[in-house]
Amino acid sequence: MIEARHLRVLRAVASTGSFSAAGRELGCTQPAVSQQMKALESSVGTPLLVRTGREMRLTQAGEALVRHAAGIIAGLTAAEEEVAAIAGLRAGRVRLVSFPSGSSTLVPTALAALRAAHPGTRVSLEEAEPPKSVELLREGDCDVALAFRYEGAAGAEEWDDLVVRPLLTDRLVALVPERHRLARTEGSVAIGELARESWIAGCPRCRGQLVEVCEGAGFTPRIDFATDDYPAVVGLVGAGLGVAVLPQLAVESVRPKGARTVALEPAVRREIVALTLPDLAQVPAVTATLDELARAGARQPAAR
Repeated sequence: MIEARHLRVLRAVASTGSFSAAGRELGCTQPAVSQQMKALESSVGTPLLVRTGREMRLTQAGEALVRHAAGIIAGLTAAEEEVAAIAGLRAGRVRLVSFPSGSSTLVPTALAALRAAHPGTRVSLEEAEPPKSVELLREGDCDVALAFRYEGAAGAEEWDDLVVRPLLTDRLVALVPERHRLARTEGSVAIGELARESWIAGCPRCRGQLVEVCEGAGFTPRIDFATDDYPAVVGLVGAGLGVAVLPQLAVESVRPKGARTVALEPAVRREIVALTLPDLAQVPAVTATLDELARAGARQPAAR
């Protein structure tokens, strides 16, 4: 019989490449990892690893088991949580992954409400941008992933295997220095009016969307600075070093000192969602987390 703890060890060995590295990741000793791997190989009746010096290589059977491990572990987690809820245990654990502007706006409101309603539910938080956050969910390394995608972008089917909970629609805005000629414009500004500006770009996905929108308006932006850190983007704009296009949610997460936001035409929006696996969507703690994230999204100014 295959045990879930052995599958977790196998995944750790496959991802790190050695028993000692897997032990560090799992918080146990190298001999303990070795013993659990021997027990797993004994259970399945075939070698799962080929040991060549200090390196570990998966056999064909090992590759097959690792491929199925994430779904198996997610299913077991769902079963454990649901059984605990049925038995009357007011407890749960949710591993949440979010992109930075979601972490500073949606997540605090949602988790504060969740703690007040369900004090026994524990939530951990890590940060990752999509598509990395979605990969973590599919690999079984988190239970809920906050992600976004731009309206009209290719790959709308990329979440077809997941449960998608819409949170809000976030509009992109231009960010210009407060002394910029367009800083006090009432109404919207065509993005083409910024064609000759120096640009400060954000995360890789937002950067790609910026280039696509600008090229659609007939120009290629001259990107002088690029950073994943939204406060850094705001600081560079505020210092007069260029202009930027940021999601409204990102602007709300920082104080734009020395910079002003301007509405853009054509309107560019991104859909912000919470994702989980179908099995995990049945877990009460996960459902409660999704509900609170949806309520937090509805209260955001960007959603109105």
